[in-house]
Amino acid sequence: MKPNDIFYTSQDGLRLYAKEYGDRKAPIPAICMHGLTRNHKDFEPMIASLGDGHRFISVDVRGRGLSERTENPELYNPVQYAEDMIALLDHLGLKKVVLIGTSMGGLISMFIMNKAPERITGVILNDVGPVVERAGLERISEYASKRSVYADWNEAAQAIAETQRVAFPEYADDDWLAFAARTYCEQDGGGIVPDFDPNIMNAFTTKPPSRFAKFAMWRLFGKLKSTPLLIIRGENSDVFSAKTAKMMHHRHRNSRLVTVPGRGHAPMLDEAEAVRAIAEFLSLHLSGSVENAVKNSPGDVVLT
Repeated sequence: MKPNDIFYTSQDGLRLYAKEYGDRKAPIPAICMHGLTRNHKDFEPMIASLGDGHRFISVDVRGRGLSERTENPELYNPVQYAEDMIALLDHLGLKKVVLIGTSMGGLISMFIMNKAPERITGVILNDVGPVVERAGLERISEYASKRSVYADWNEAAQAIAETQRVAFPEYADDDWLAFAARTYCEQDGGGIVPDFDPNIMNAFTTKPPSRFAKFAMWRLFGKLKSTPLLIIRGENSDVFSAKTAKMMHHRHRNSRLVTVPGRGHAPMLDEAEAVRAIAEFLSLHLSGSVENAVKNSPGDVVLT
């Protein structure tokens, strides 16, 4: 079905945006939440690869894409983002959903589970967990904190390639142009710029978390224990370590861990390995048998 624009209002009055894809009659939709500097378009390659059999609602987190920017930068934080997602569920009257979260979107998923566990029937975490590696954070901070203006789309694509090639080593020029089209926009007066409010970086830190913060994040992850979980990790990720991924899988008895070969942070989720894992997870979930399937599936899997 033709994608559908969704506008709704946050508790503090911001006009927020999401886009609906696929079968609107599907009983349980998937809420797709992007990473720090991305927007709803980040999931279009995944949705195109999975087909129209499911219902996807991909969001622009506040400060990105077509969602309004806030005058208070302190409200750019995962707790507020989770509140915004719950406002979206209320706006659409959704009682049950699956969550798909890439990077920051995965952290938002954990906060949603803390606030409204009864509404979540499955979670897919893409290259993120309770522990985030400092090397990856520093790399992200370096490129996301710059506010460059590019003369045209080719120049923007080249800039993205410089910062993201570590994650997508086989991408060609056309891939980088498509990447730019999903993450950049034309500003008034000319020029191509990243499609997010620079103030989202105000709360971003590369400092090591305290012992209390580490404990709190693992405790937050524990909120997922009653929900089927698919953990996806890029083999070369500098944000989400293999050690953390395995520990998450070990602690969550109803989980599956899939590693996407050759990918860094974060898989685009249109890779064959990721598509198969997500399609199986969603299909089993909708058939009501996902719990047994996840329990009986291999643990740390590299699909080929």
